[in-house]
Amino acid sequence: MLRHGITRLLLALNARYPVHRNRLLTIPSFFASWLTTEAAPLWLGLWGVRTVRELRHRRGRFTAADAVGLGLTGAASAVLVREIVDASRSGEELRAALAGVVPSEFMDERPSADRRGAVLPFLNGSRDRLKTRGVVFAEVGTQRLKLDVYEPVAPPAPGERRPAIMQIHGGAWVIGSKDEQGVPLLNHLAANGWVGFNVEYRLSPRAKFPDHLVDCKTALAWIREHADEYGVDPDFIVVTGGSAGGHLCALMALTENDPAFQPGFEHADTSVQAAVPFYGVYDLLDRGQDQIDTFLRFMEEVVMGSHPEEDPEGWAAYSPIDRIHGDAPPMMLVHGDADVLVPVGGARRFAAALGRASSNPVVYAELHGAQHAFEIFASVRTIRTIEYVERFLAWTYEQYLANAPASDRTA
Repeated sequence: MLRHGITRLLLALNARYPVHRNRLLTIPSFFASWLTTEAAPLWLGLWGVRTVRELRHRRGRFTAADAVGLGLTGAASAVLVREIVDASRSGEELRAALAGVVPSEFMDERPSADRRGAVLPFLNGSRDRLKTRGVVFAEVGTQRLKLDVYEPVAPPAPGERRPAIMQIHGGAWVIGSKDEQGVPLLNHLAANGWVGFNVEYRLSPRAKFPDHLVDCKTALAWIREHADEYGVDPDFIVVTGGSAGGHLCALMALTENDPAFQPGFEHADTSVQAAVPFYGVYDLLDRGQDQIDTFLRFMEEVVMGSHPEEDPEGWAAYSPIDRIHGDAPPMMLVHGDADVLVPVGGARRFAAALGRASSNPVVYAELHGAQHAFEIFASVRTIRTIEYVERFLAWTYEQYLANAPASDRTA
């Protein structure tokens, strides 16, 4: 019991105080913290079952070391209970962030998400939707780029146009997949009338600036071209994504119709009507010095393919903080203050700068205790987050409908 107690306490403490800025420890510390924090109810249940079994096995042979181990397990459990409390309060943080943008009565009327994921994390939310996998939207050389489509179960009524959302996966521009990211949010939105498109793009180091963004814009143009096929309103498409996907999501919002990122489809409409980047990278030059010391070298050698002094315009063109302008669409930024892979400082500066410049709503939700990639699978925090993201997007859609001519609301 002593060994198990020590291991559990170390896991719990790492969840609460993950390692940051150490090139050797940050990644393993992140994974341990991420899994422990977001699946805390599951860990507590497993620890409880295992402890009961250990106590039964040691009946009549309970030692001082066992007592210490039991105490350490109790301390670890208390830390995880605190993590669950913090996660449950994320709803209050998100609601406060939306105050002044989305009316309280509107938020109160919106549907709840599937709550089962709070206990069983990998349920990933509602299955009240249809999913089509592997639709090819582009061919680049020998690579076929694909997307998955999430649709409401009920087909659209004749002439109905439904709002759409495009999801961009993360993975440091080098890994990641449409298959496992953004799923809880897409499930929830599809269950409430949205059509979701989870897209892929070429990955580094083979792909370099600006291939990733070009592919995302290609996907958006494809969605608009096929809007009638999916009952989508081509005039209301929003974008979301996390980490590297958050970076690309923000760029999608800030570079609409930029011909530099639309080779061969310069005249396609690549505007988005709202954006929700999660824990994104907003300054590739890391001017706030938030990242570990190998970040700039990684960006130079793997993602950009150039040194910032040799190509300052390219680096600025790919940094969302350098692309801020007054006509940016409504944006809701979500970031955790415990994020060790993309520290929260960059999000704070970007949100502040965007809020000063944009004529549209800018919502910044900073979640206490949230780690990087926290919403990849369903959890206490994920459920509350996707509910309030839906409220922000639903309100934005309501404003669009209120201002759109009646003839534009149906096909």
